[in-house]
Amino acid sequence: MAAQPLLSMRNIDKRFGTAPALVDAHLEVMPGEVMALIGQNGAGKSTMIKVLNGFVRHDAGTITYEGRPWEVATPEAAQRGGISTIFQEINLIPFRTVVENIYLGREICSALGFLRWREMKAGARKLLDEFGIAIDVEAPLETYSTAIQQMVAIARAVSMNARLVIMDESTSSLDEAEVKVLFATIRRLKAQGVSVVFVSHKLDELYAVCDRVTVMRDGRTVAVASMAEMSKLQLVATMLGRDLAEVRKQGATAFSAAARPPGPQVLEVEHLAIGRRVADASLDVRKGEIVGLAGLLGSGRTEVARAVFGADPRGGGAIRLNGREVRFAEPSEAIRAGLGFCSEDRKHEGIVPAMSVRENMTLALLPALSRSGIIDETKQRAIVERFIADLGVKCASPDQPIRELSGGNQQKVLLARWLCMNPEMLIFDEPTRGIDVGAKAEIQKLIRRLADDGLGVLMISSELEEIVEGADRTFVLRDGRTVVSLDRANTSEATLMDAMAHGGAHEGAAA
Repeated sequence: MAAQPLLSMRNIDKRFGTAPALVDAHLEVMPGEVMALIGQNGAGKSTMIKVLNGFVRHDAGTITYEGRPWEVATPEAAQRGGISTIFQEINLIPFRTVVENIYLGREICSALGFLRWREMKAGARKLLDEFGIAIDVEAPLETYSTAIQQMVAIARAVSMNARLVIMDESTSSLDEAEVKVLFATIRRLKAQGVSVVFVSHKLDELYAVCDRVTVMRDGRTVAVASMAEMSKLQLVATMLGRDLAEVRKQGATAFSAAARPPGPQVLEVEHLAIGRRVADASLDVRKGEIVGLAGLLGSGRTEVARAVFGADPRGGGAIRLNGREVRFAEPSEAIRAGLGFCSEDRKHEGIVPAMSVRENMTLALLPALSRSGIIDETKQRAIVERFIADLGVKCASPDQPIRELSGGNQQKVLLARWLCMNPEMLIFDEPTRGIDVGAKAEIQKLIRRLADDGLGVLMISSELEEIVEGADRTFVLRDGRTVVSLDRANTSEATLMDAMAHGGAHEGAAA
C-alpha cells in the first residue's frame, strides 16, 4: 500500500441541535484498501458517510482526498470527484428502465445532443454481465426484486470509475450467491486500485473481504486495526464498550441466581423466516418469566418481534400462542389475542405527540370504552388516573400533551397502554433506550413486577447488563438465526458476546 492515504478524515465533529453525532471522529482509507466501518446503532457511521459525500456539513475537522482538501456540497459533486456511495435504501428511480437508472445524469449523447440508446443499452448489458445478472435492461427497475435493484445500484456505482466506493449495508437484501458476486466485484475493484468502505453488521462478511476495520461508538472512533489482528470477540467487545480482559475473566464464573419456577408456555416461535433478514429463529416464552432476545444490530431481533405481533409478514416457520398456531395479518389481531408491543421507536411508532397522556394511554382500549362512537370519559379517566398512580407517571395532568413528558414517563404511558388491555404477554423492544438512569431503573423494576405477576415478557435489549440482570432465559440471534439458548445461571456478558461473535453455544449453555 502507498504511504499516502486516499482519504483522511480527522477530528470530525458534528452536532444536530445540542446532540453530538460525531466527536473527534477519524477515518483513513489507503488506495486499493477495503476498510470495514462498524458500530452499533447511533455510533456515527451514517453521519460520517453523509459528511464525506456532502449530504451534511461537518462543524469541525479536516478532510483530504487524493492529498487535497475535500469539501463538497452534494452527493452528486462527490460522485464527480470520484466518491460513489451505495446506500442500504435503494435510491434509484423505480419507474425508469434499468438502462436509464444506470446512465442517469451521465447519458451518452451524439454531437447533436440526441441520446445514443443503442450504445447505452449495450453498455448496461455488458456491465450487468460482469455481475452475473441477465435481465432485460429496457424493463422498468420496479419490475425486479429488491436484490436485483440493489445489484443494479452497485453496478451503477462501480461504472462511474470512482476511486472510492462506499457500500452501506449493501448485502442486506442479497442472497448467498449474490453476496459472492458482490465480493468478487470488491476484490476486482481492489486489484484495480479502487478503495472500498464496507459497512456491515455481519462479522463473517467483514473477515471475508476487508483488510482493516474502523470501529465507532457514541460518535467517536474507538479502534482501527487489521482484521487479522482483531478477533470477533474483540470486535464485539469494542463495539459494545467492554474491556476484553474483564469479559474473559467474567466468563470463568457463571452468573448465578435463584432459578424461577417455570409457568405454562404462552409463546412458541419455531424456525421463523422473514424476508432475507431472518432465516431460522426459534424461541419460547413462559408465563411469569422475562425472556431476553440478544444479538448485534442487524441480527433480526426487531424483525422477529414485529412478525410475532403481526406488523410484518413472515415467510416460513410457526408461531404458537398458548399452544395454538396463529398467523396474525395485522397487529389488531395480535392485540385481541392478548399481545402487547412496545416498539424501540417510541417517537414514531409509540406515542402520538400532539395527543394528551390520557388519549395516548387509552388508544388501544378505545373500542372497549366507546359505544356508538362516543367515549365513556368517566371510565376512561378512572383507568388513566389508576395507571398514572400505579406506574408513577409524572405529568401535570392527564390532559398534558405527551410530547412534554420525559422519555421515561413517555415509556411508562406506553406500558400503561398495554397493561390496561390485560394482556397475556408483552414484547419490549429496547425498553430503556433514550431515558435517564433513574427512569431506566424504574422501567426495569416495572418489567420485573409484571413477570412476577404472571405476565410473559419478551425483552429485546442492546445493553448486555440489562439482559444479564433482568432475563430468566436468553436467546441469542446471529445473522437471522437463533444460535444459542441460555438459562439464567449461564448468562453473562462473556457468554452473550461469545455467541454474538462466533455463533456457537458457550460451555454450560442450554442449547
